[in-house]
Amino acid sequence: MQLPFHDARVRPEWIDANGHMNLAYYVVVFDHATDGVFDVLGIGDAYRQASGHACFAVETHTVYARETVLGDPLRVASRLLGADGKRLHLFHEMLHVPSGEVAAAHEIMTLHVDLASRRTAPWPDPVRARLEAAVAGDTRPWPAAAGRRIGLRRA
Repeated sequence: MQLPFHDARVRPEWIDANGHMNLAYYVVVFDHATDGVFDVLGIGDAYRQASGHACFAVETHTVYARETVLGDPLRVASRLLGADGKRLHLFHEMLHVPSGEVAAAHEIMTLHVDLASRRTAPWPDPVRARLEAAVAGDTRPWPAAAGRRIGLRRA
């Protein structure tokens, strides 16, 4: 399954005191990319309204690789890394369009939630099958920036 690209341009209000895009706005761009992926997978706004279920982020990890500045065009490519009974594991890679360099990567684990109870709930069988098929259909190698941990080693 081909997931959509998300295109953005660095806005003036995203620039911080260091003269580059503030880290929070990378996450905003990745969140908008996630919305597009959810729509293509059939688990976006229409699904939420019809089913009373939605995806909640439970963990994210962002790796910043390159500065972006005012006006820079960005493109986010997305892929599914995994899906099970209640979870979806997504990975986004943000490209700095003029250079072709990776600007950042974002990994996100979501939970399928019943909005009435505010508790996790299993995917409906057709949704789970669609998600698992999309994961199985992607045979590319695991992204180097996915599954990383953060920390300093203690001596």
